[in-house]
Amino acid sequence: MRMLLQVNLPHQPFNAAVKDGSAGNKINRILQDAKPEAVYFTEIDGQRCAILVVNVDDPSKIPAFAEPWFLTFEADVKFRPVMTPDDLGRADLVALGKKWS
Repeated sequence: MRMLLQVNLPHQPFNAAVKDGSAGNKINRILQDAKPEAVYFTEIDGQRCAILVVNVDDPSKIPAFAEPWFLTFEADVKFRPVMTPDDLGRADLVALGKKWS
């Protein structure tokens, strides 16, 4: 299942990694292991964030995506299922609308 993974990076641990020069290497190592479809870095509510699109084939794989961020940066991680336009097209919204109207 395609998931949107939001990683909120707390200031103190990430600032320390920036100052000691290890932030880039740590992020690259996590991303090489996760193999996301896409990655974006942004700010949300004044905090550094990474947004990744990942495929989670089995719920037991969720820790493999989350733990590197937890253990490396003490980050907060959120998973949200997402769909492409093709996925939404296969949802048969017309039939759902008829059933639930």
